[in-house]
Amino acid sequence: MTDYPTPPLELLHQGKVRDIYAVDNERLLIVASDRLSAFDVVLPDPIPGKGEILTGISNFWFERFDDLVRNHLVADDLAEVLGSPNLAQALAPRSMLVRRLKPLPVEAIVRGYLAGSGWTDYQSCGHISGIKLPPGLQQADSLPEPIFTPSTKAAQGEHDESIDFAAMQKLIGAEIALRVRDISLSIYRRAAAWARNRGIIIADTKFEFGTDDDGHLFLIDEVLTPDSSRFWPVDEWRLGISPPSFDKQFVRNYLETLDWDKTAPGPRLPAEIIEQTQQRYREAVRRLTGAERA
Repeated sequence: MTDYPTPPLELLHQGKVRDIYAVDNERLLIVASDRLSAFDVVLPDPIPGKGEILTGISNFWFERFDDLVRNHLVADDLAEVLGSPNLAQALAPRSMLVRRLKPLPVEAIVRGYLAGSGWTDYQSCGHISGIKLPPGLQQADSLPEPIFTPSTKAAQGEHDESIDFAAMQKLIGAEIALRVRDISLSIYRRAAAWARNRGIIIADTKFEFGTDDDGHLFLIDEVLTPDSSRFWPVDEWRLGISPPSFDKQFVRNYLETLDWDKTAPGPRLPAEIIEQTQQRYREAVRRLTGAERA
């Protein structure tokens, strides 16, 4: 089941949020649903309009970083691909027509602040993904410099595993690992400065990359969205606590209050949690891109 009109294409993969359809040997159609995942479990209740928000903000960032790395978007006519202008109009706000690429088997995670699993790792051993950090840092503390902390990409329902940079080099090759790390850090620094000037701290984020048959590197999937990043309001950041957020951490915090073992099936979300989550997503895209409504 989908929460959008189904395109007349072969469904290759249904992810936690995105569905991937085959167009031809060179192109794919990625459709962002309104599904929400938390703790690697897809929840039964969607967030209305979420797919359009994720697509809009990703497209905004893709354009801003095309001087740093190629991205997977292609500018072909969606109506021609789908054979229906009406269907194309309905799907366009939540869809990306992209190149067929080979995804790298790692998530490129950049952290500028101590939060989430990074904070947990720091408390237990004083480092994250093999990077030793100064003693005495607190939750939500700003790191001396942004750090690159990759992870493996787990199958749906399983958990990603943090790895150090040396392990990433062995997994995908030393040269391409260096490029992914350097590009990820450059994107994060630029985006973090842009966001902070608009009242948002990007505490951490994750990127995904792929390659073509010639080995060229591309930025793929989504970029700096509320699903792939931790967004905090600048004026509500406080040292030593988990700040309120514009991202799905709000839902995670609610789920932590439940008697749930974080395995499928996920619990239903109350209407007020759905509405407040939707408002947070919309506020994030409004601040970052200037769009009044996604």
